[in-house]
Amino acid sequence: MLSHWFSKAPVKKADDGRIQARFKVQHPGFALDVALDLPGRGVSALFGPSGSGKTSCLRCFAGLDRPAEGYLQVAGEVWQDSATGYFLPAHKRAIGYVFQDANLFPHLNVRRNLEYGQRRIPTAQRRVALDQALELLGIGHLLARMPAALSGGERQRVGIARALVTSPRLLLMDEPLASLDLKRKQEVLPYLERLHEELDIPVIYVSHAADEVARLADHLVLLDEGQVRASGPLKDLLLRSDLPFASEDDAEAVIDGLVSDYDMHYGLVTLSVPGTAACLRLPHAALPVGHRLRVKIKARDVSLSLQRAEGSSLLNLLPVTVEHWHDLNAQVLLTLRLGEQRLLARITRYAFDQLAIHAGQAIWAQIKSVSMLAP
Repeated sequence: MLSHWFSKAPVKKADDGRIQARFKVQHPGFALDVALDLPGRGVSALFGPSGSGKTSCLRCFAGLDRPAEGYLQVAGEVWQDSATGYFLPAHKRAIGYVFQDANLFPHLNVRRNLEYGQRRIPTAQRRVALDQALELLGIGHLLARMPAALSGGERQRVGIARALVTSPRLLLMDEPLASLDLKRKQEVLPYLERLHEELDIPVIYVSHAADEVARLADHLVLLDEGQVRASGPLKDLLLRSDLPFASEDDAEAVIDGLVSDYDMHYGLVTLSVPGTAACLRLPHAALPVGHRLRVKIKARDVSLSLQRAEGSSLLNLLPVTVEHWHDLNAQVLLTLRLGEQRLLARITRYAFDQLAIHAGQAIWAQIKSVSMLAP
């Protein structure tokens, strides 16, 4: 049996940093059959309804399930290959796993919970220091507390820190916010964004919450009934008319900007949009110049004008180009190009005809500052 599990040494391939996987699993009443090519940095989200195969896929990444047909390569190193019989067991995979429940040891305080995770890794192989994890998750003041004395959000942050101090090459997160109420989710989300910005560890993030995915993910995999329906950069998939996101009432696009100014008197941050002269202004807490900020803009909050509005309460007047559109009964959903990024706008068919909209048309997008969402 041991020779079957360790029948052949892993083959080292060129380290292109990417994560390549092929899993084929058959369970009673359910089959998982996926092929994935994910970026080796940032957050890749597995998104889909309950029963779509998200957690099954994550268990294959972790080595907790062994698919009949499976292949996994992480940053050039093969972790399993059914063609050769090689399978790296879960305890030997350099992964951190964050579950819905933090699963802290109830008899150990926070410090000892973290030290338990850290002891798994030889000192020479530690790439995430305990102090760094404490600072990133904002839990330094909790070290002496027992898990029972922590809030749900605090427990989850400690659980994430414990996964980080194992210095993983891959961080797996299985609906880490699902057990939290809205207030606790809002408490934890900024820390997840910090991990994304400050750590060079690829994350595979499982969720069925579209708002979490839009806020955190760079790459999106849409799963349905155990198969990949679509996979690609988040910004691209949110705009595709053949996927459910664009046709829903809360369809939205995400725009990445850089803070260029902050108006303390009015509490407004100004974002420059890379590659354009356009700026976005929205209410926000003070941020340093140069800080990267992702803004979610719903299609229903974007109006269009043939000329630049003057004397208007609208602070965001953006010169865009019409790329294409599709009909939604009495409404039309348009994709608008803003430099190298895209916006969505939903307007009535009447307005579409009155403005004589056509592909390639230069037009002005108008957005209320208070309607834009940013962390």
